[in-house]
Amino acid sequence: MRERVLDELTRIERQHKVRILIAVESGSRAWGFASPDSDYDVRFIYAHDRDWYLSIFENRDFIEEMLPDRLDISGWDLRKSLRLFSKCNLALNEWFGSPIVYSETPGFRDRLVRMIPHYFNPIAAMHHYRSMADRAIAGNLSNGQIAIKKLFYVLRPLLACRWIQQTATQPPTEFEKLILPTWVTTEERDWIADLLAQKSMAAEAHTIKLDEHRANGIRSELERYKAEAQSPPFSRKSSGTELNELFRDFVSR
Repeated sequence: MRERVLDELTRIERQHKVRILIAVESGSRAWGFASPDSDYDVRFIYAHDRDWYLSIFENRDFIEEMLPDRLDISGWDLRKSLRLFSKCNLALNEWFGSPIVYSETPGFRDRLVRMIPHYFNPIAAMHHYRSMADRAIAGNLSNGQIAIKKLFYVLRPLLACRWIQQTATQPPTEFEKLILPTWVTTEERDWIADLLAQKSMAAEAHTIKLDEHRANGIRSELERYKAEAQSPPFSRKSSGTELNELFRDFVSR
């Protein structure tokens, strides 16, 4: 599949007259808990030539394609991406932490990764991940049963909330790194390891039992994070000068 992805990215560059600065896998394959029938979710950031940015009109700033073989490819223009990055866009932060990189322009990702601490908003991030977990459990747990895919959509953001609570930093993209710290108990790690083994062999829609005690524990923890996500407003630590410099550097190449 990697060669197929690279071929499609080359075609997109040629078809749209853009330069792809970074392309990564996102979603369950990047998180580390893909099912056999999981989609390939390829995400990229691209730049146009300088003249494209000098138009008085706003042009389309994203590219989306759903291709055969469960290949979902989409990307954002560089200016759009940097504007979102300045507001602590967590999807972008996760892209930069993806362990599966299809292509990248030297220096681009490294510079942005170094900037994440200056723009990371722990209050907004806590709210984002807590809301994801809350919706996932409320919308998918029925009569003690939940699709195993959806259970991981509860656990990943739940553990991301724990990470933020403990460190006030961007949680890692890879799920296995979220379960390593001491604030995840041995019992939880063993349970999650069993779930990962099941998911690696099961279809996305496969359902499992989530006992009431564990479900109530998850809800209780999410309720605590709800209060923490309502803390006073957060002020970013940077003026944005370095983002403007990065924008000019990578548009002019």
